[in-house]
Amino acid sequence: MAVYEYVSPCHFGLEAVLKREITDLGYEIVSVEDGRVTYRANEGAVARANLFLRTTERVLLLVAKFKAETFDELFEKTKALPWEDFIPRDGKFWVTKATSIKSKLFSPSDIQSIMKKAMVERLKQKYHMDWFAENGSDYPIRVTIMKDEVTVGIDTSGESLHRRGYRRLSSKAPLTETLAAALLMLTPWKWDRVLVDPFCGSGTIPIEAAMLGLNMAPGRKRSFLAEQWGNLSLAKHFAAAREEADDLVARDRTLTIQGYDIDRDIVDAARQNAILAGVDGQIHFQAKPVKELSSP
Repeated sequence: MAVYEYVSPCHFGLEAVLKREITDLGYEIVSVEDGRVTYRANEGAVARANLFLRTTERVLLLVAKFKAETFDELFEKTKALPWEDFIPRDGKFWVTKATSIKSKLFSPSDIQSIMKKAMVERLKQKYHMDWFAENGSDYPIRVTIMKDEVTVGIDTSGESLHRRGYRRLSSKAPLTETLAAALLMLTPWKWDRVLVDPFCGSGTIPIEAAMLGLNMAPGRKRSFLAEQWGNLSLAKHFAAAREEADDLVARDRTLTIQGYDIDRDIVDAARQNAILAGVDGQIHFQAKPVKELSSP
């Protein structure tokens, strides 16, 4: 089975939490930097990382890292990459996001345009084609340039992983699911302890706690972009990862999780979100101001 390197971004300051998650999956850590962790694993990690990681925003399949200080250098080094190993003849490919920090190349739009042209030139040579229909699966490229070092990755997740698929209704300033999960994982809370959220809003912390307590993989109820990549035969890995995720759910556990908020409408929304997440029977939601809250 082929071995790749992957990059998973996270909230700044939470790299250690993500690193622990990746290590628990059995993957080799390559580096930990501000806001991201790089690791090495087989091709099945595309599926398992997307399904099981709670604190990352997405999973990028690393294509290359190289240094570039000029646009000519960026073009030539991008063109030299083996894009044909990742993108099929009919693949739709583009640089969906470019970020530059403390680097000589700082214009995101120029970086995106030049790299797209370089990719086209490479694939023209390899596929002996002058024009690409790009009517197949999506292969969005994400690029980060940090101190002139370019990191190029293909997004395997699609929609950000904080979108678990259960939060249809939210409050005005919702906490992201990935941040809520990370905060919980930084506490000593375990499934057999009481958890009370006096300002639960749309229920993100209680729901993430219930999923954590029941060992529910956060990606069980959603799809991922890489599932459509027929050229890399990843569908079988996603099927296996989903079967693994279902087997790991601790259905015999009973949790004590309580969520309170002064806003009755948002508490109703939290209940609906919990139903969609499949944890409604594990959480007690109630409209109550914090001054009336008491718990043994």
